[in-house]
Parts: sequence; C-alpha cells; structure tokens
Amino acid sequence: MKRTGFTLVEILIVVVILGILAAIVIPQFTDAANDARDSSVQSDLQTLRSAVELYKVQHCELLPNQTQAANGTITSDAAVANFVSRLTGKTDINGTINAAGAYGPYLQKFPTNPNSSTATIGATPVFGTTDPGAASATAGWFFNTTTGKTTACATVAQTAW
Repeated sequence: MKRTGFTLVEILIVVVILGILAAIVIPQFTDAANDARDSSVQSDLQTLRSAVELYKVQHCELLPNQTQAANGTITSDAAVANFVSRLTGKTDINGTINAAGAYGPYLQKFPTNPNSSTATIGATPVFGTTDPGAASATAGWFFNTTTGKTTACATVAQTAW
C-alpha cells in the first residue's frame, strides 16, 4: 500500500521558507507606506510653493500674508485664516480678499500635511522668520514672512524637504 501526502519534515521546511519570505517582504511594505506619505508631502509642498510664487507674480511681489494700501504702504497680516483665504479665494491687486477679485484662487483647498498628528494641525500654516523645524507640534506648514519660503512641519519623524 502506497501512502500519499507530505511528511512533517516537508511541511516544516515549507513553513520556514514562507516565514523567511515574509520577513523579507513585510518591511518593504512598511517602507512603501512611508515613501508614499513623503511623496505626498513633497507634492503638496511643491503645489503650495507654486501657489505662493504665482500669487507674488500677480500681486506685484506681495506675499499672501501682505496687503498694500492705496498710498503704497505694505502691511503684514498675522491672521492665518486670511493667508489661507488669499490662496484659496479671490483677491484684488492689493491682496484684499474680495469675492469679485480678479486674482485667484491659487489652490482648491489648503493642503493637509499627512505627517502631522491631526488634520487640523496638518492644514495649519505658522508664520515667522525662523523655521520651527520638522518637529513643530502646532503646524503642518511653515511660511517664512521675510523670504516667502514654505516648508513642511510634522510631529513624526521625516526627511527634510
């Protein structure tokens, strides 16, 4: 009588091989998720930087946090909501938010940094002249009010962009 089937040793060898393959493949999927998040941040950052540059070109070198009075005086606006509104809404040539304005919108919606701990923080820009660094727990984006440069912040480890 001939028996068919696998011996215990054959089954153990197959299980060990599958375990080795799983140990090799699973970390690559983890890295792929982190790489996708990094690519998303880089893409959103490039979009945000392009929107700021286009705003500057159309508003005679004014940054989205600035307005210009009729007498030519430039004023900085510290309200984050106005900064976001100037990029997602319409403005006039002086940077005044105006639904009938001739310029904008530059973004459909303000992007959320996926590396931030919450969506609210991720969609919040912070202003200043000194970059708080990648570990800022209060913002998803940093906007330098002197240079107009935008960078990404996050509450989790990331590479620098």
